[in-house]
Amino acid sequence: MGLDEDSLEYHRQEPPGKIEISTTKPTNTQRDLSLAYSPGVAEPCRRIADNPDDAYQYTAKGNLVGVVSNGSAVLGLGDIGAQASKPVMEGKGVLFKRFADIDVFDIELDQEDPKDIVRTVKAMEPTFGGINLEDIKAPECFEIEETLREEIDIPVFHDDQHGTAIISGAALLNAVEINGKNLEDLDIVFSGAGASAIATANFYVSLGARRENITMCDSSGIITESRAEDGGVNEYKADFARDVPEGDLADAMDGADVLVGLSVADIVSQEMVQSMADDPVIFAMANPDPEIRYDEAKAARDDTVIMATGRSDYPNMVNNVLGFPFIFRGALDVRATEINEEMKVAAAQALADLAKQDVPDAVVKAYGDQPLQFGADYIIPKPLDPRVLFEVAPAVADAAMDSGVARSELDTDEYVETLEARLGKSREMMRVVLNKAKSDPKRVALAEGDDEKMVRAAYQMAEEGIANPVLIGDRERIEATAADLGLDFDPEVADPASDDHEAYADRLYELRQRKGITRSEAEDLVRKDGNYFGSVMVERGDADAMLTGLSHHYPSALRPPLQVVGTAEDAEYAAGVYMLTFKNRVIFCADATVNQNPDEDVLAEITQHTAELARRFNVEPRAAMLSYSNFGSVDNEGTRKPRNAAEKLRANPEVDFPVDGEMQADTAVVEEILNGTYDFSELDEPANVLVFPNLEAGNIGYKLLQRLGGAEAIGPMLVGMDKPVHVIQRGDEVKDIVNLAGVAVVDAQQSE
Repeated sequence: MGLDEDSLEYHRQEPPGKIEISTTKPTNTQRDLSLAYSPGVAEPCRRIADNPDDAYQYTAKGNLVGVVSNGSAVLGLGDIGAQASKPVMEGKGVLFKRFADIDVFDIELDQEDPKDIVRTVKAMEPTFGGINLEDIKAPECFEIEETLREEIDIPVFHDDQHGTAIISGAALLNAVEINGKNLEDLDIVFSGAGASAIATANFYVSLGARRENITMCDSSGIITESRAEDGGVNEYKADFARDVPEGDLADAMDGADVLVGLSVADIVSQEMVQSMADDPVIFAMANPDPEIRYDEAKAARDDTVIMATGRSDYPNMVNNVLGFPFIFRGALDVRATEINEEMKVAAAQALADLAKQDVPDAVVKAYGDQPLQFGADYIIPKPLDPRVLFEVAPAVADAAMDSGVARSELDTDEYVETLEARLGKSREMMRVVLNKAKSDPKRVALAEGDDEKMVRAAYQMAEEGIANPVLIGDRERIEATAADLGLDFDPEVADPASDDHEAYADRLYELRQRKGITRSEAEDLVRKDGNYFGSVMVERGDADAMLTGLSHHYPSALRPPLQVVGTAEDAEYAAGVYMLTFKNRVIFCADATVNQNPDEDVLAEITQHTAELARRFNVEPRAAMLSYSNFGSVDNEGTRKPRNAAEKLRANPEVDFPVDGEMQADTAVVEEILNGTYDFSELDEPANVLVFPNLEAGNIGYKLLQRLGGAEAIGPMLVGMDKPVHVIQRGDEVKDIVNLAGVAVVDAQQSE
């Protein structure tokens, strides 16, 4: 099945299309419906009638964008009309929601006269927090946007004009940094003079390029002053008319530093590329096929050609999805009256800066595991990079506030946290822990410190102030890895093989001499096994916490810290806990990694440790001891074990959280069952700490919840240890390592 048939099948599957309306408040009872509609809805209506700004408080207006088109210039399809453009506009709504959690109504207008479109959109101002104009042909699009910006007080943004301008502008900022040229000195040539080209040229001027250094070519050749005087070009093209001889694109490109292609495929030859200045920049952004193919442009010269296109199969894809969702997010959240030039420049600069940062593993995997590092083949972030939201939206919001178009103020640091929460509960929960970690960072030993992921994680810990990382491993290899990755930091390294750590061998021998280890074996373990080295480091107090397990099986990684660090004074057992985050709830699952067949005493202790962990995430624990039986419905040795553990905990005066069991999993988490059928339960609300009867059940249970329930998993977090030690999973990403480092730091803070 070809792409066209795949797309048709994708769109016609039930329900047809790509978007739907969903409710955000409960609608389960008669009271819910009375509040949602009549008679309860009257009061918010009265409030808004008295103060129109209250619409942002009582309705979805503040998070609702209208995507408006008449279908007169649909990318790659031309003037196909309003109705035929609807799949594109629905797709735009999908991107708004997916990348920035913005809701969209797509509005397809069967109108051609710009005045009619302006009149219609203006009448819809009470509905929306912002307007995204889309696929409207030039020059009408200029008139429509300019008029609406003057006449309505919500942001209006024509993405076809400004999206490419902002994204390619970010690429240009980084390109000139790489080739060592100055923006104001660049000789820039445009192939194409439509809405996108004109807006991009204007934006480059806002970034620092000189208007007199920009040469624009349309299908008739160079736009010259003589053509403008003869009335051969419209007023928008005339702004870029130059006092130069008539000529074609090849003439314009001779000696140029930059080519910006927003025209048609295959219009540029290798000879034209060869005529450009040293280390040229070529943005060939015609879709679906560029003005010149990436490989042809690269092969045309021996020096550095910095190339960008609109295609995902080449490096440096200029994709508007890097812009509009996040620009609107920032604009909506400060209730900006417009999206001005300062906000667009801020967006471009934020994107340019983000391209210089270390790229998350998830993004690298999404793009075929190809290395992504700042340079000629990576000058703009990838569209699937979740950090774009946290970088661009705050930059836009700040620019709106600084330029005086914001109607509300926000704290940037707090704002980033609210944005993280939009991307999932796990980010919101981890932010609680990471903020605690930043308040008093501790030394965290990274046992596999010469692994690239550990080096990158150490950089992020240090950069964000989460921890003071100590990389355990070969010093030269670690420093070389950091240099190769372009990480600008001087990592603290503990090299077991070359540094003098005689005291560590002595301590390991002292701890394990009656456990079968000789003095020479202790020295060998310290020098060759980072897990033993790191464990002794933590046990001696030279580090506050330790992470390991990236390249080891869980049991072998856990063994050294259990032998050296051991469990806490008030603990007999360690346990592994996963935090699973769903859209509106958080659940801690224990034990999922350590104890194979715990008895009632072990279950009780694990429950207490897990409850303490929940509180580190600011979650008040409610514990359920799970089984296949509900409160004695089956009585045997297996069901008595969790039942007795629950009784033991309730009898313990130090246990200050509700706990009950044995109970089935659905009883523990479904309020209707818990408070209906079993209203005698000690739990008034569904449990958020689930204690499984054995390791097999725990491991199966958390993985089913994660995979089928759509939960995000953080962990495993090791509880019950004398000092903070966490064993990460083989194959974990850098963000997982950083998150567990934050948990370890908070553990260390509390142990003080």
